[in-house]
Order: sequence, then structure tokens, then C-alpha cells
Amino acid sequence: MTSTNEQKDVTVEVEAQIQEIRKTIGEQWTEILSAVLLAVVAIGTAWSGYQSAQWGGIQSLQFSKASSLRVESTRASALGGQLLTIDIILFEGWVDAFVAENEDLLSFYEDRFRDEFNPAFEAWVAAEPLNNPDAPSHPFLMEEYQVASMQEAERFEEEASALFTEGERANQRSDDYAFSTVLLATVLFFAGIATRFEWQPIRWVLLAIGIGLLAFGMYTLLRLPIA
Repeated sequence: MTSTNEQKDVTVEVEAQIQEIRKTIGEQWTEILSAVLLAVVAIGTAWSGYQSAQWGGIQSLQFSKASSLRVESTRASALGGQLLTIDIILFEGWVDAFVAENEDLLSFYEDRFRDEFNPAFEAWVAAEPLNNPDAPSHPFLMEEYQVASMQEAERFEEEASALFTEGERANQRSDDYAFSTVLLATVLFFAGIATRFEWQPIRWVLLAIGIGLLAFGMYTLLRLPIA
């Protein structure tokens, strides 16, 4: 009877030791896995934060360039408007001289036409507007009339719009990297809290959630463009 009890005690003790070994191994694996998660997350968040800052800098730079170009566009447009006004005033004077049949005054105005206005004026005169009903009513409707400053203003505005669009795209990429940083930071929570529990099943559940979030976070991170 005593021998049987001793055998039972030994069996119980062996089983307890096996359970303790299993628990120890499980704890070791969960701790190793948590450490790996923390290491990967640390690298991922550092990279994500760096890229977010880089794209933020690109955004600021593009917005700044766009703003400068819009200032230049406004300046060029203002200059073009002034030149257009000069052309209109000179042409109105020429019309008055033409109606008055004052040849000297006609020559006076024609000598003062700007170089950009002359081609349009000559083409308009060649179209014989007095005899041709299809001719434009004034030279400013002619294709030959081009004010370089106005064209330059349009070019600056187009470039500014393109840069602003690039800045918005950079801003979105910065936000995407910031989102990845937040997502990876959530993994830190699950990896850190998992080791606080003694019960192995809850440890593995928390680590599984952390691994899932890490996989999604890294997938999102690796798909983003690099600045």
C-alpha cells in the first residue's frame, strides 16, 4: 500500500514538473516573440516617423514654391494688364486720328505702338475691316495679338497648380506614414501587455492580435513610396 502511494506521489510530482517545464518553455517563447515584435515595431515606427517628416518637408517646400509662383503670376498678370491698357489707349488715339483723317497724328500713334501690338495691328489692317464684315472689329481679337506677360502669368499659374497638387500628394503620404506609426504603436501595447499575464492562452491571444496588426502595419508601410 505504501509502495502504491509512493508511486502515485512520484507520478504526480513528475507531472507537476512536466507542467512546470511546459509553462517555462511557453513563457520563454512568448517572451522571445514579444521581444521580436518590439524590435520590429521599433524599427518600423522609426522609419515611418522619418518618412512622415520627410514627406511633410516636401509638402511645405512644394506649397512654398507654389506660393512664390502665384506671386510671380500676379505680378506678370498686372504688368500684362498695364501693357494691354497702353495698347488700347494708343489704338483709340489712332482711331480718332483716322476718323479725323490726320495723317501726322496717325504716324505719331503708329510710331508708338508696342512691338507686341504691331503684328496684330498690321494683320487687322490687312483684313480691311472697313470693307470686310468678317474681319474682327479691333486688333485685340487677332490671333497675332499676344502679350508675353499675360502668357507668362498663365504659365506661372499652371506651374503653381502642379506644385500645389504635388504638395497635397506629399501631405497625404505624410498622413499615411503617420497612420502606420499609430498602427505599429498599437502593436507595442499588445506585445508589452502579453507578458503581464500568467495564463498562457491569453498571452498567445494577445500576441496573435499583435502579430496580425504588425503584419497589416508592415504591409501598409512597405506599400508607401519613399521620399
